[in-house]
Amino acid sequence: MIPHSNSKQDVLKGFDSNAEKGLSKDQISLLKEQYGPNKLSEKKKKTTLQRFFDQFKDVMILILIAAAVVSFGVICYEKNWGELFEPALILLIVVLNAIMGVVQESKAEKALDALKNMSAPHARVIRDGEEKIIDAAELVPGDIIKLEAGDFVPADARLLHSVSLKSEESALTGESVPSEKDAELIIDEKAPIGDRTNMVFSGCSITYGTALAIVTATGMNTEMGKIANLLDNESDTQTPLQQKLAQLGKYLGIVALVACAIVFVVGLLSGIPIMEIFMTAVSLAVSAIPEGLPAIVTIVLSIGIQRMAKRNALIRRLPAVETLGSASIICSDKTGTLTQNRMTLVKAYLDGNSDTENISDSNSEAIRKLLSYGTLCCDGSVVFENGEEKHIGDPTETAIVFAAYKNGMTKDDLNGKYPRLAEIPFDSDRKLMTTVNKIDGKNIVIVKGAFDIMAARCVKGNLEAAKVMTENMSKEALRVLAVAFKEIDNIPENPTSEELENGLTFMGLVGMIDPPRPEAKKAVEVCRKAGIKPVMITGDHVV
Repeated sequence: MIPHSNSKQDVLKGFDSNAEKGLSKDQISLLKEQYGPNKLSEKKKKTTLQRFFDQFKDVMILILIAAAVVSFGVICYEKNWGELFEPALILLIVVLNAIMGVVQESKAEKALDALKNMSAPHARVIRDGEEKIIDAAELVPGDIIKLEAGDFVPADARLLHSVSLKSEESALTGESVPSEKDAELIIDEKAPIGDRTNMVFSGCSITYGTALAIVTATGMNTEMGKIANLLDNESDTQTPLQQKLAQLGKYLGIVALVACAIVFVVGLLSGIPIMEIFMTAVSLAVSAIPEGLPAIVTIVLSIGIQRMAKRNALIRRLPAVETLGSASIICSDKTGTLTQNRMTLVKAYLDGNSDTENISDSNSEAIRKLLSYGTLCCDGSVVFENGEEKHIGDPTETAIVFAAYKNGMTKDDLNGKYPRLAEIPFDSDRKLMTTVNKIDGKNIVIVKGAFDIMAARCVKGNLEAAKVMTENMSKEALRVLAVAFKEIDNIPENPTSEELENGLTFMGLVGMIDPPRPEAKKAVEVCRKAGIKPVMITGDHVV
């Protein structure tokens, strides 16, 4: 069964589950045996000893070991103990090279293990008619889970019921803007992940709204698990440096053997004793091997790794550093790589003005009022942990909240001073969110949302000028939201869109963008100067 292309009822029937009661204990036991824990499995890790011996697979290393062994044999035969330094040095270089390789791989493995901890530790689930909080690893297909803003999605799931739900799925799709979800939709079977708007996916987070969903895939069967499986099954390929060293090793080996054969034959024809000519031939072969080469290569690559580490780049294997120098094309993701993966408010426009105003930490009083109204009509928030800002909720809302914070207005202070009395949550059909706040003793309705929807509901304001300004801001790649308000005498007990979202006074526009990283431009220039073609890969839709 393909969950996103089937109705809620069919999915529940297919998993033999119940939206109100969930699975029974007997069902859970059977499903655990069938599907196993809800975890991403990994290939069995190599032991330190296995990693150590893996370092000796290189042709050049094998030739050096052979040369050291033969040299040692010759020294023992001739009892010339003063010559032990050379084979001992060769073996020392080989062992140190192996130790450095093992140490680097171990460091990288630990760092990668930390990066894999993206799954949710707990899940709210309905089982036997009771709501419980369990370890996310205990989930099985057919479980009924509850989700709300701030939750990590513990497994792939088909939505059964959703209220203004949005999910941040940049880990899967690369899109920084949260995806709007709707449980009532039935999606085409071949739709890409970004278009499966009746599904939520493991490892992603809920930024807005609430939902009830049925788990459809766990562990390695989730979309995140499929990516992990591709990484685990990636075959080890030789880097250009390894290929060249292998070719050099084979070439030197052949040359040494041919030289040995020639010297041996010439010596025999000249009447030199067999053992003497054999020792001479072996000495010639050993001297042809550049025992210092692996050490030099290891030292150079280690220096490269240290320089990369200072730039927060993680290198798993020493030879991989050299591969970067052979790159001719770099394919880069946009979100979070070239951009900061954080929506930022950069411009604002007030009704009646002729131009926009850049957002700073000291905007005009009129812009500050626009930002305060926008913040009051937001559920997102910005908190500070250990001196670092953390954006919680919809990135579009947190951009407005942070712009207000920069101007000295925190969300908590605004909510305390102008309490929210009522609200109509955002939904994808209206494309609006509305709150009623007590401001200076008056009931003020604040509405924010798409300008084209808002314009039809406003009775005051220069909407033609605002339309032109919206188009201009959109041409600058800004995401534009409109803010409007009105005063009401009485607040309806169960306010509706028709009651609150009409007869509005247009207030202004705010424009935001996921800004490029400060270093992105220079990085692209450096790539081009180095003869590397940078290619930006973004979005999940085929054009």
